[in-house]
Amino acid sequence: MLIHIKGGISGYEPENIARMFFPGASLTAKYVRGEDLVFAAAGRCRLAAGVRRGGKCLVRTAPLPQEGESVEFALCSLLYELLGQATGLRMPWGKLTGVRPVRIIHDKRAAGWSEEAIRDLFVDRYDCTPERFSLALQIADLQKPIIAGRQPLDYSLYIGIPFCPSRCSYCSFVSRTIGRDQKLVQPYVDKLCEEVREMKRQAEHCGLNLKTIYIGGGTPTSLSADQLRQLMGTVRECFDLSRLEEYTVEAGRPDCTDAEKLAVIKEYGASRISINPQTFNDQVLANIGRKHSAADILRCFDEARQVGHGNINMDLIAGLPGDTVESFAASLDQAIALDPENITVHTLTLKRASNLVIENRDEAYADVAAMVELANQRLADAGYRPYYLYRQKNTLKNLENTGWCKPGYEGYYNIYIMEEIHSILSAGAGGSTKLCQPGGSRIERIFNYKYPAEYIEGFDEILRRKEGVSAFYARYLDSKTTG
Repeated sequence: MLIHIKGGISGYEPENIARMFFPGASLTAKYVRGEDLVFAAAGRCRLAAGVRRGGKCLVRTAPLPQEGESVEFALCSLLYELLGQATGLRMPWGKLTGVRPVRIIHDKRAAGWSEEAIRDLFVDRYDCTPERFSLALQIADLQKPIIAGRQPLDYSLYIGIPFCPSRCSYCSFVSRTIGRDQKLVQPYVDKLCEEVREMKRQAEHCGLNLKTIYIGGGTPTSLSADQLRQLMGTVRECFDLSRLEEYTVEAGRPDCTDAEKLAVIKEYGASRISINPQTFNDQVLANIGRKHSAADILRCFDEARQVGHGNINMDLIAGLPGDTVESFAASLDQAIALDPENITVHTLTLKRASNLVIENRDEAYADVAAMVELANQRLADAGYRPYYLYRQKNTLKNLENTGWCKPGYEGYYNIYIMEEIHSILSAGAGGSTKLCQPGGSRIERIFNYKYPAEYIEGFDEILRRKEGVSAFYARYLDSKTTG
């Protein structure tokens, strides 16, 4: 399927609408005769949308919207309605293409919108299903007191470890297998510790208040126990951990996480960890390239509890190759039985850089929508509450990823980064520092080099770029003075 968009508007949103119904469709600059095609155009007098599939065509037109209304939204609406008619599909989030639907509720409340007007926006204007709007509203209500407590100069620190014991077939993150790139690991950790020290210097210079730390990846526990001590020791030297709301370390893979590393993570101050099975089905684990069994996950979880970890998150993925609704339900029940404080349910996303897409695997994905609905019901029945949510492009069935927690165990970092509450300073290869203007909507980014070798070789340039943190907050303080 091809996508062709013309007219004096951005084609970004109509393109995203088309891909909801035809994932993997390619954008073309020319109208291609005879090919399966989604077409959208904004002319001088009218809007037009059409689809040609299997030699059959369906076309709809509409007048231009009234002055003051968005031509782009009107075209997206026309295209959405036409493709829904052509395919018989209704998207659970309707016309919404963004990552952060909960953020819309926060922003509209801040702007003084009534609850009824917000509901009408989601259900009537965006065609979001009542169930999805209810989920977003529950999360917004739970997050409300957390967001109300923010301060203008709060920030969080992300530290990235771009190494894994093996690459999962669904993954598109910047990551290198630890065996092949072992020679890079120690030089990388040395530079990473240096960047953490620079983050401390920048934060102190700007008068920032550290709220959460998150060490993610990749797989942080692909480092040796001594390398974890080095990194987490540097973090402890640089920051007052007693003042943190939360300190998370991903200990996700049991094939590189052992009792010693779990003890190191606890000793050096982490208050929350992730042990991520994705599934408890051994065949599905093999399908996605995991080199461990479900029994290894149970062993890792037990060791974490034994060394004192009292706040554990577990991830599951709905829609993995070879999984079934029944098998997913068994994995979900196993996770609930372990009684972790958080369970995050992801919907499989077919990312362009993942092996699932690169190798063009033709998998018969199970009924992922039934899996997600099952998870929502069983987690709620088990006493978990949804506390954050985000969406991604090319997610199966246009669904979402939702974090669930026991009362009082909300993952603060996840809320802060997803709702863009405050700045996230990021250290490590592929890191993206996101600077959020206090009390405003302006966001600036500072990017690190993507791959470990580039990161090491270009480290002086990375430190130079980090001076942008001070420059950003200097402009903020200047605006406060002159305002």
